[in-house]
Formats: sequence, structure tokens, C-alpha cells
Amino acid sequence: MSQGAANVAAYVAAQREQAPALPAFGTPSLDASRAQALESLCQLGLPSQRDEDWKYTSTRAITRAAFTPAVAGAPCPGEFVSQTTIDGLDAWRLVFADGFWQPELSLLDDLPKGVQISGLGQSLGSEPQRIAALLGSALGQTPHGFIAMNSAFIGDGALIEIAPDTRVDKPIELLFISGCSGEGFLSLPRNLVVMGAGSQATVIERHVSLADERLLSNSVSELILADNASLNYQSVQQVAPRGFHVGGMFARLGRSARLQATTVTMSGALVRNDALVNLDDEGGFASLDGLYLAFGRSHVDNHTHITHNAPHCVSREHYKGVLGDRGHAVFHGRIVVQPGAQKTDSVQNNQNLLLSADAEIDTKPQLEIYADDVKCAHGATVGQLDETAVFYLMSRGIDRQAARRMLTQAFAADVLNRIELPALRSYLEAQAVQRLSSEQVRESES
Repeated sequence: MSQGAANVAAYVAAQREQAPALPAFGTPSLDASRAQALESLCQLGLPSQRDEDWKYTSTRAITRAAFTPAVAGAPCPGEFVSQTTIDGLDAWRLVFADGFWQPELSLLDDLPKGVQISGLGQSLGSEPQRIAALLGSALGQTPHGFIAMNSAFIGDGALIEIAPDTRVDKPIELLFISGCSGEGFLSLPRNLVVMGAGSQATVIERHVSLADERLLSNSVSELILADNASLNYQSVQQVAPRGFHVGGMFARLGRSARLQATTVTMSGALVRNDALVNLDDEGGFASLDGLYLAFGRSHVDNHTHITHNAPHCVSREHYKGVLGDRGHAVFHGRIVVQPGAQKTDSVQNNQNLLLSADAEIDTKPQLEIYADDVKCAHGATVGQLDETAVFYLMSRGIDRQAARRMLTQAFAADVLNRIELPALRSYLEAQAVQRLSSEQVRESES
């Protein structure tokens, strides 16, 4: 192990100890994949600010003390699941405790024909070779050590398979609860969504904390969309103020496939959201939206990478952040147009609202274009509340503090209004209002 990878020694030892108990241990292809990921982890280590993609995000709060990988069996209070239920959301639901599926708390009754939903660990036990062949297919090259760690520990998570030409009218909710094992534990869920040709579905991935404890969630979701498939994917992070979350969404789109993904980060000490999308055939469409709130000493890093590998594809990105106190956020958006990907149409936009003089945003929109017949644009803005708008509201009898809150909430609502599910949209709007109202929305100091 290299000196730079010394921060993963405890995780490497834990994986070697737990490996025989992982699902489908003894399946040659999966064993080889886990071993390769473990080797990558040894070589890469956990990222630091010396890595270009982590230049503005320090992982020292995570690496200064190792977390213990959780094992199955931790109890998850049913009443907590009930408390986190989204009012009015009629959905099939999978519940996970520290990354492990809880069938008794899940709702999977009356699944329609052509829809398979289960725990990944269970499916690996029954169909190890078939499932193992799918894992990693949307991942590509391992981007950093957290992803390698997740791949080395592949054990449980969600498996969703939608048959060709199947339309799923009800959303599928994945509820991940961290902290069931206590403080200092690491959860490593791995999710796999396979969309057959012409299928349609909506998936909601939510990460919440049982208590305000020092925890780490390291989640990877792979999305495989066949030709003409359509997927709405919503990812919500509501991690406790002392909690850490590193999440990655990796998607591959076939001909004329459509992905609409929204990432909403409400809280957490450090949250890193990776979104990597490959448009592999003509006519693909990918839309990435994001809203992040960073207050106190919270740090939120959104890292997106869309690669146009084929002609006549469209991508859209729209990320907005609200930062106050000493909150720090990072947006690094990268669009790559490969040679031959002619007629690409791509737009990337990042907007940020700073509510205090100590808040900080590092934004880096990036285009790499290797084709000559494309339409691409990107932009980023950083600003404060419009004093003219504040004055206008005050002239209508609204006090200054309330006016600032109204404008801040309107800024955030722009992303949430893009969510098609009314129940989820209303829930997130209420959560955002509560989060913004609980913070001291102070005058900006210029």
C-alpha cells in the first residue's frame, strides 16, 4: 500500500475480514471485481485536496478517524420510518438500515408484471452470475477512492429491474437510514436500476439520519437505460448536522433514452454528490437539476460529468445553492463532447445566493468539445439578494427580514418546481422553507 493510501488501511483490513460473509462470495466474476476494487482503494486511498476533483473539498474530517463498516442486523425503529413518510406519496418503498434491506419495514405489495424490486444482497444470493455481470457496467473507470471502497464491499442495496415496454405508474422509494448501529459506523449501499427498452419509471432515493451522530454513508447508484427508456430519479440528502455523505449516481443511456435527475441536499457536515452520465447512442436526453443549502459550517460539493459519446444528444444542467453563516459549497460541472458527437446541444448553469459575508462558493463550469458542429453553453453566477426587490416588498408592508426570507425561498423553489411528483415537491418545499426559516437570514456584508 502506498504512503498516500494509508488512510484506508482500516477499511482494507475490514473488507478482507468481511469478504467471506458478503453475498455471492465464491462467484468468480464478483470476487474478482471486489478484489480489483480493493486494489484500487489501496492505490488511490481516499481523496484529498491534492486531487484536482477534490481541490475545494477537504476530507480530513472523514479521514482523521476510521469508521467501522456496518454489518446486517442493526434494529431500525419502525416509528422512525413512519415519521419520515412523505404525506400523500403513494409509492412502493424499500427501507434500509445502515445500507441493509429491511423487508419487514418495506412496502412491495402488488408489484405489476414486469417490475422486479428487491434487496441487492438477496438477488445476489439467488442469481449471482447474472447480477454480478450488471454491477459496474455503468460505473466505468473508478473516479476516486470512495467509489472503490463501495465496490470492494458490495453487499446490499436496492435492485430495480423494469421489463421492456413497462410503464410503472407508482414511484419507487428507497429510504436509507443511517445510525441504526450507533455512532461511528459506515454504510455502503449499492443500488442498481435496469430499465428495459421503452420502459418508464420514477425512483426516489432518500438518505436520512436516525440521530445527530458522527456517521458516514458511502452510496453508489448505477442506472442503465436501454433504448427509449425514461427514468425520473430524485435523490434527497437529509443527513444529520454531524453526518457525512458521499453519493454517486452513474448512468448510461441508450438510443433516445431520457434521464431526468434531481439532487436536493438539505443538511450534513460534509456532502459530496457525484453525477456521471454517458450518452452512448443517438437521441439521448439527460437533465440534471440540483438544489443545495449550506448553513453553519456545512460543506456541500456537487460534481457532475456528462459525456456526449454520440450525435444528436441533448443535456441540461441547472444547479442552485443557498449559503449562509460559514457554509461552503462547490459546483464542478464538466461536459465532454467526444469526436463524432455532432449536433450536440448542451447547456449548463449554476446560480448561487450568498446570505452572509462568511459564506463561500467555488464554482467551475467546464466544457471540453472535440466536435465542430455543436451548440454548447455554460454559466455561473454568485450574488446576494436584490435590494431593489427587498425594497419593493417592504414598500408593500412586509418587514425586511420576512422580505429576505420570501426572496430566498423563491430562489430555491425554482429547482423544486421542476419535480413532477406533487407529494414529493410539496414535501421538499416545506423542508426547504423550514430549513431556511430556522436559519438566521442575516444582512449580507459587502
